[in-house]
Amino acid sequence: MLGAVVVGVGTAGCVRIRDMLKPLAGSSAEKMEVRGFVSRRELGPQQGVDQIPLDAALTRDDIQAAFICTENQSHEDYVRKFLQAGKHVCVEYPMAMSHRGALELWDLAQQKGLILHEEHIELLSEDFKALKTEVQGKVLQEGTLHFTGGALKPGFGFPAFSGIARLTWLVELFGELSVTAATMEEDSGSGYTKMTAKLLTGDGRPLTWVEERQAGLPRAKNIQLVFESGTVSRVPAAPRGTVGLFMQDLVLFSNKLLGLVAPEDLQTERVRVLHCLDLADRIQQLCQG
Repeated sequence: MLGAVVVGVGTAGCVRIRDMLKPLAGSSAEKMEVRGFVSRRELGPQQGVDQIPLDAALTRDDIQAAFICTENQSHEDYVRKFLQAGKHVCVEYPMAMSHRGALELWDLAQQKGLILHEEHIELLSEDFKALKTEVQGKVLQEGTLHFTGGALKPGFGFPAFSGIARLTWLVELFGELSVTAATMEEDSGSGYTKMTAKLLTGDGRPLTWVEERQAGLPRAKNIQLVFESGTVSRVPAAPRGTVGLFMQDLVLFSNKLLGLVAPEDLQTERVRVLHCLDLADRIQQLCQG
């Protein structure tokens, strides 16, 4: 068995504990056993799992992996601590708030011979899979992905990083991108923010990515993808999968720990993650420069 600790017990952390307590039958996730959780708050047992100090999580021999489920701005520090302690790491996106920080973490994991896995459950959702199937083989002319949602709590970082799931969608659909312009609108009085990034595909097709947030705004992804053969103006409706998204991600992480993922697939994922963080860095620089 591979012992694991969960750092942070918000919504995602609680789901991680739940999934390890009742893993998908017949999957590699059955090899993962939760041995405790870490929290800055003093809490009683969660789902029957005991709280342990951070120092114990870093030094105990029966803990081989950590799930980092804290606010975004603390991800890099926790990932570095656990990698330096010789633990494999699964971290919620983004793993760091800069491309350079993420590159340092990947290099550290490689030096230590450890698995570093950044969760991207948005790529596992049935609606994204349906959208990817719908656009496959079509020639893009131009497109827009406009996300709206409520205001974020402190600690989630600049919108290009807190919203990197949407950027990952665009990279997964259309390949490597470049940034040509980016702007940021803010109204501190009303808590309104709107980031607009202008992107180009490898063959020069324009894409616009918008992250718009304010308390009360509905959570929605609005798309307008224009192809030579027609326009896709909504994310296809798809039935929910039988296996939860975090459980799917747990199986993927477990597969990596057991050596069941090909090295070339690990490298492809690393390249995508770092490319998205590089784009997010560039967008932030343009908005703030």
